[in-house]
Amino acid sequence: MKEGVSNKKSFVNFIKKLNQRNSATGIIMSLIVLCIVITILAPRFITIANLKNVLSQATVNAIIAIGEFLAILTAGIDLSIGSILAFSIMMLGIFAVNLQLNPILAMLLALAVGTLFGFFNGFLLTKFKLPHPFISTIGTKMIGAGLALAVTNAMPISGFAPSIQFIGSKSFGILPVSVLLVVIVYTCMYFFMNRTATGRYIYAVGGNKEATRLSGINVNKVLLIVYSLSGFFAALAGIVLVGRVNAAYPLAGKDYETDAIASVIIGGASFAGGVGQIQNTIIGVLIIAVLRNGLNLLNVDSAYQTVAIGVVIILAVYLDVLRNQSSKIKK
Repeated sequence: MKEGVSNKKSFVNFIKKLNQRNSATGIIMSLIVLCIVITILAPRFITIANLKNVLSQATVNAIIAIGEFLAILTAGIDLSIGSILAFSIMMLGIFAVNLQLNPILAMLLALAVGTLFGFFNGFLLTKFKLPHPFISTIGTKMIGAGLALAVTNAMPISGFAPSIQFIGSKSFGILPVSVLLVVIVYTCMYFFMNRTATGRYIYAVGGNKEATRLSGINVNKVLLIVYSLSGFFAALAGIVLVGRVNAAYPLAGKDYETDAIASVIIGGASFAGGVGQIQNTIIGVLIIAVLRNGLNLLNVDSAYQTVAIGVVIILAVYLDVLRNQSSKIKK
């Protein structure tokens, strides 16, 4: 027993060393430079109204990116988060509008749907021993997308109660409620990742899964928690989206996984696993949001905006490769 505790403590020190590699300075500087360039090209960018719009638009990706961060931190990936978002909000529409359930209960049920879907991802990975989360989550991505279309015959649902719209559409002064929610969620996740044993185990699994297992940590349990949380945050992001547009539509989750992956990698997390800080992910989210907003202000065609985001994703992955090569050389 004492040996197991000692091994687990050694992993805590290992995790701290991994985190020291992940400075936010370069990421923040990239965001500042991007803001300056866009302000020069489109002075409207720096107005209060537009900055508020940027923050509001970033909130859905900010929340959904937390789940992607956790998956990537374990050297995995979750390609199903967009579909989980879509299926969860369609179920929210059925619960809240079609069945007229209490709005709070309807939101809790929608969060449960997302969490269970995420748990299913983890179950496939840990119990079916599929070789990589890419395989299981791309399968569940298709399942979720199909279910989102099937449950209402591909019809959107609107007319949600004000209490459901509150999170996505209301503000406290000039600050949107959704932005406050993001601050609260990221603060909680920061403490979860850095002050709890489970958070440290998540880092450890990504750093070295087999060594983590040998140290006495239940790797399968950690992965189930990670993918369940990913599903939960996808559903929560969906509730924010519904609040903003007062509608649930089955194609709502399209491309959210790509923005989330880009945000996480830009934020310094590594596909190799074990490296990344939750607070840096929000900077990656803001870079994507600022880029999209800037392209809109510059009247760039939506097709070319997609091209630009694709280029950013490739560059982010290339930077991850360079970081990994640099860390190996230092070792």
